[in-house]
Amino acid sequence: MFRKSIKASIIIVYLVIVAGAVVRMTGSGMGCPDWPKCFGYYIPPTEESQLEWAPNHDYFKGQVIIVDKSLKISKEAFTSSKAFENLHWETYEKHGYAEFNAAHTWIEYINRLLGAVAGLAILIMTISSFWLWKRNKKLTLLSIACLILLLFQAWLGATVVYSVLSPVRITIHMLVALLIVALLIYILKLSSKENSSKLSTFTFRNLLIFAAILSLIQIAMGTQVRQFVDDQIDLLGYDAKTKWLENPDLVFYAHRTFSILLFLVNAGIWWLNKTKKLGFKLTNWMMVFIGLEIITGIAMYYLDFPFLSQPLHLVIACLLFGVQFYILMQSFEAKLISNSKN
Repeated sequence: MFRKSIKASIIIVYLVIVAGAVVRMTGSGMGCPDWPKCFGYYIPPTEESQLEWAPNHDYFKGQVIIVDKSLKISKEAFTSSKAFENLHWETYEKHGYAEFNAAHTWIEYINRLLGAVAGLAILIMTISSFWLWKRNKKLTLLSIACLILLLFQAWLGATVVYSVLSPVRITIHMLVALLIVALLIYILKLSSKENSSKLSTFTFRNLLIFAAILSLIQIAMGTQVRQFVDDQIDLLGYDAKTKWLENPDLVFYAHRTFSILLFLVNAGIWWLNKTKKLGFKLTNWMMVFIGLEIITGIAMYYLDFPFLSQPLHLVIACLLFGVQFYILMQSFEAKLISNSKN
């Protein structure tokens, strides 16, 4: 039960990352301008008319409407009269964004719903870890830490909305998601009873650490590049794809340069595993993800951002980090041999 809940949690967290990438691609980050509800609803509206004031209408406490380009929240349950009365409403003061787009709202809602499912999976994992307390207290403590980290991530998600999608907070939100993935992978490996037949060297292990750190830096820079592209879309329009990267900033060049370094480091890991016969088959998948990252990156730059290329680029980078970290955990269980041993 415990290991199944860990695996389920990893899968669902990755689904949340996929959903978040789609949210970013479609510009749906403010689809639900309040948190944790969506326009005051547990199940969001589908039509703009649901957010318009109407006479002789029953309103529930906390319901949100849009009046004069601002969000109004009902103070109590009441039935409206023939004219709008401010005494029943208070202005939403977290931010000044007050627009409704049904597609954006539901895309963001699905993202939040998956986040809630991820929270439930990690909660089940944490509860089931208490049965292992006597046998391995570390598993229980790490599971509790993972749950706390997820709650922190939920709070971060709220601050992203309150800040109207601050680039810095989006980046931190992304990195914390990867930290949760890493912690879940660590718990999964710690709970394993399998005896490793793999071999490792200090160079192999250190390269894996370096590669994982590079991936995190690369993903962080990638979110900043994406923000630059979003700014260009606002400035030039969605149809001007050929001009989005005409004058890229310094972060773009750093991101592209890091991709070369990342490829070389991961290729070195793959080569060491192959020549020294260390037994880490997942290094092949690592190189597959590196190849796909390069292809989607080239497609975005030279083919003017084909459909789904942006979210795929991010999701593949996150999968690469997960594989790197899993191999790193395997390397700590493997028998250490000399770097010079063939």
